[in-house]
Amino acid sequence: MKTVVSVSLGSSTRDHRAQVTLMGEPFDISRIGTDGKLDAAIAKVKELDGHVDAIGLGGIDVYLYAGKHRYALRDGLRLLEAAKTTPAVDGSGLKNTLEREAVRFMQNDLGIALRGKKVLMVSALDRFGMAQALVDAGADVLFGDFIFALDLDKPVRGLHEFEELAEKYLPDACKLPFQFFYPTGKKQEKPPEPKYPQYYEEAEIIAGDFHFMRQFMPDRLDGKIVFTNTVTPANVDELRQRGVAMLITTTPDFGGRSFGTNVIEAALLALLGKKWADVTPEDYERVLHELHLTPRVITLN
Repeated sequence: MKTVVSVSLGSSTRDHRAQVTLMGEPFDISRIGTDGKLDAAIAKVKELDGHVDAIGLGGIDVYLYAGKHRYALRDGLRLLEAAKTTPAVDGSGLKNTLEREAVRFMQNDLGIALRGKKVLMVSALDRFGMAQALVDAGADVLFGDFIFALDLDKPVRGLHEFEELAEKYLPDACKLPFQFFYPTGKKQEKPPEPKYPQYYEEAEIIAGDFHFMRQFMPDRLDGKIVFTNTVTPANVDELRQRGVAMLITTTPDFGGRSFGTNVIEAALLALLGKKWADVTPEDYERVLHELHLTPRVITLN
């Protein structure tokens, strides 16, 4: 049996474990939250190193992407470098393939016409493949990175403008502590504090990282589609109560919940038997095709 562990800076209340079979191989997959404590996460990665088949890094990104540029988060690199033997990944390598495929799935399998659809992309830097695929499909995308990560009421509506701003601000921003950008630990369990509700209200589809979108989510999201990644059963109930029409997660249901992209990428790495640096997008596409992984779709209201 192959063992994959996600070490997350998120809340430990979201921990989960599942046993699944992928390409005939049994997997034990688990997620361990460290409640926003980077030192505890580093210590856990060091403890697991050499004893599991692959490690996912959750609640933080090592790399952010905008166009052809890649930016490394200082704290993300610290966590990645704690693994000396076991391959460790943050999910960013897979997002470029899996999440583009999920956009195609929305159009081709679910029949959702994206051309002209108003989409709030709460954070594109950590899901640039998703953002680019939505733009390519003709959606009217609002990039919310500066609004929700930096608390600047600066809506960006063009991919080129977004890339230019990222190139200007990210080299310095990546040196800041990760908590500056992202809700971690117990902050993930706090009730949402509605902020910038107009951007949620005008959107037909709300896309991107679940914690990013949840932290400022208004009370009502009637009739909207939520296109995201990691959700627990409690999150699903919360979205239903807020009136969301449909939930689409880019990762499948494993044991009652959708894991983060870092978990799926770690599992694929274990199947490929390669180091992260040696894996190509073609490797991911081939394995994803063989696994027939499809997004999880739940009609809520």
